[in-house]
Amino acid sequence: MITDVRVSLEHQQPYSTAYEQMLERVRYEGAYPTRERADEAVRLVLSGLGRQLTGDERVDLAACLPLEAARVLTAQIPDTQPLGGWAFVKDLAARSGASVATTRWDTGSVFAAVTAHAGPDLITRIVHQLPTGWALLFGRAELAPVA
Repeated sequence: MITDVRVSLEHQQPYSTAYEQMLERVRYEGAYPTRERADEAVRLVLSGLGRQLTGDERVDLAACLPLEAARVLTAQIPDTQPLGGWAFVKDLAARSGASVATTRWDTGSVFAAVTAHAGPDLITRIVHQLPTGWALLFGRAELAPVA
């Protein structure tokens, strides 16, 4: 049986302190007016990342994130062909109905918080697993492979 998973705000379980802190970081980084807007961005971007990331990097990232964020990430089935960074942003924009510019902003805001939880070593592994264009989304320089 399929049910509607949307729950009104008054019946929703409170978020963990770790997730609340993550939302506050995203809200600050993205200059969002409300925590709800930050939560929308987190859910959109982590769902998209969950469709791209596989293997140990996926498991390790989920282990670093607050439980609510990890559930959003791991609820997605990874695509067989991961998208490049720009294609990822365009895909999220199409799914959300937002502009590409807004979606790029959301992505950077969420990935700043993800990086704070995951640390630089795991982010490096993630960037190396994914096609080109992802380093910029995580606020890093895109390095060309050495010949």
